[in-house]
Amino acid sequence: MRTLEGYTPRRGLSIPCVTALGPDGEPSERDQRRLVRFLMAGGRGADVIFAMGTTGEWNRLDQVRRHVVIRVCVEEVRKHSTALELAPDEAVEAWVGATAPTRDETLETLELALDLDADAAVIAPLAIRDVDDPVRFVARDVADLLDARNRRIPVFLYDNADIAVGDVPHLRTHWVKQLSRLDFVRGIKVSAPPRRLGHYTKAAGQFRDLGAFGIYVGNALHVLDMMRPRGDWRGKLVEHWNRFLLHDLLPAGVVSGPANLWPREWRRAWQVSQAGDVERMAQMKALFERFGASYRFPEGKRSLAALKRGLYLRGVLGCDAVARGTAALDDAQRDAFDAAFEALRAQVERQLPAHWTSDAADAEER
Repeated sequence: MRTLEGYTPRRGLSIPCVTALGPDGEPSERDQRRLVRFLMAGGRGADVIFAMGTTGEWNRLDQVRRHVVIRVCVEEVRKHSTALELAPDEAVEAWVGATAPTRDETLETLELALDLDADAAVIAPLAIRDVDDPVRFVARDVADLLDARNRRIPVFLYDNADIAVGDVPHLRTHWVKQLSRLDFVRGIKVSAPPRRLGHYTKAAGQFRDLGAFGIYVGNALHVLDMMRPRGDWRGKLVEHWNRFLLHDLLPAGVVSGPANLWPREWRRAWQVSQAGDVERMAQMKALFERFGASYRFPEGKRSLAALKRGLYLRGVLGCDAVARGTAALDDAQRDAFDAAFEALRAQVERQLPAHWTSDAADAEER
């Protein structure tokens, strides 16, 4: 049973896993398990697997289907961690995206996270339609549920303007300051520029007296800039400015949607970023930017469809279907993406050591 005692937020690579769907649009348990194993990458991939986040199309599925996917992901993380014989401090954590369209559904999913003994839950208060006061919702509704179950698991806030349903796109700094007083709120995942990350680190500074509070960068490529050491005097000014914005607190980790397709490569990117290896950071950034260009079309981005298509081409998923309401690739876009992806995969294999190139063999059961 997970508890808050002695808990510190897991550092490293968090992968918000996509939801594997069959041709009929129903969740595919077989493919979801294969994907979880692929993301764990034999211990060289995800440090955290985050089920049913935005990349998991939580807002495109109903409650029953969301819960099916969550159960499979948490169970497979536990099972495969045991199969890999990972040490306790190396075991991959399973986090549950509890956010749902309504307050009651969100609390119901949080209860499921407790029942499954998940390592943590993630909640985006601004994405819940009938929650007008995010502080009251977390401090009262969420806290009361945890008290009633006599358990407190870590809860991480999720700030993403793309899924906010009201007029306020981001959590306000004073809200984060208030919520950081709660012993179970242990961090925030932020899809926003570094300045906003800095607001949140300052707001949550008082939390250090109660326990660690982690900041996770949701715009993954920002990490490769924020953590890059600078050489000349201009670069030093940029570095000091970034440190000022973040109040000298480096991110606890990075949340990368593209890591669904490149788990080993993104784990390497996090490691070289921590080490301040400028040359290798630049190499990884160039590869990831090339991947980002592969799913940008005049009609708009097709990031989720591209991830599933790439996983299908790798042989991890048996179907590249996206949920109803998610933009799909048309025939011309699919052909263009396929060619770009295969060329990029060949480049990755030329430039990186074999143990840092993702392999569909990781998806096989041990």
